[in-house]
Amino acid sequence: MPQLLREFRAFLIQGNLIALAIAFVMAAAFGAVVAALVADLVTPIVAAIFGKPSFDDLSFTINGSEFRYGHFLNAVITFVSIAGAVFLFVLKPAQRLRLIPDAPDMKDCTHCTTEIPAAATRCPHCTAELA
Repeated sequence: MPQLLREFRAFLIQGNLIALAIAFVMAAAFGAVVAALVADLVTPIVAAIFGKPSFDDLSFTINGSEFRYGHFLNAVITFVSIAGAVFLFVLKPAQRLRLIPDAPDMKDCTHCTTEIPAAATRCPHCTAELA
């Protein structure tokens, strides 16, 4: 087998690429779940509150230029819904299961006031030794 094909095969089966492919497939599936959540639950709630299921038709015109702010509002509602779903259904459970490590305690360097990890004995920015 030529060297180029061996290198390509090694590239395809290395762990990072496989993990990335799995993450991509899971993200696509999660995107479908979130899209259904927004379309089937959030949009009816918005319709119940504001009387319209979609803001796409909202616009105004200045000097012949149409500003479709309703489309923007729909995008913002979708973004906030997706961010909320990721926060509630991915980030919080991962933190509870300790899959995501806690952020290290931080302190300010006494010489350059840069925020550094509390366990640091030397500042990585100004290289001052810390007590």
